[in-house]
Amino acid sequence: MTRVYDDIIDLPHHVSDTHPHMAIIDRAAQFSPFAALTGYDTAIKETARLTDERMELDEYVKDLLSDRLQIITNRIKELPQVKITYFQPDQKKEGGSYAIATGIVNKVDLYGRILIMAGGNRISIDDIIDIGGEIFETTCEKDARC
Repeated sequence: MTRVYDDIIDLPHHVSDTHPHMAIIDRAAQFSPFAALTGYDTAIKETARLTDERMELDEYVKDLLSDRLQIITNRIKELPQVKITYFQPDQKKEGGSYAIATGIVNKVDLYGRILIMAGGNRISIDDIIDIGGEIFETTCEKDARC
């Protein structure tokens, strides 16, 4: 009984005269997995990423923050060192996260509602939920509202 490939089974392996031999790594790359849904994993991770909701401050806390901003404004030439906790809105989805900035306040812009820290960090006054620092310890001894 004759088989279909009996006439070529014992021939030597063909080597092309015109095309160079492909490296094994390049041959393997031909069979690597294909990502049909480019960006799908990124979208899933973004959807799963959690954000915090913005806290609503009561009137007492708003008054306290207003008083502390006024103290900073009055003593700005002393280069007050403060610790500010504020809300950072998320750029991609609803919500955001809370951050803490520690440093020297360069300017309080009440008209633009922005607090500018040394180094250029700009914090929206409306996003601030807490302000602390040594500057309030000496001032607040005189004023019980701090």
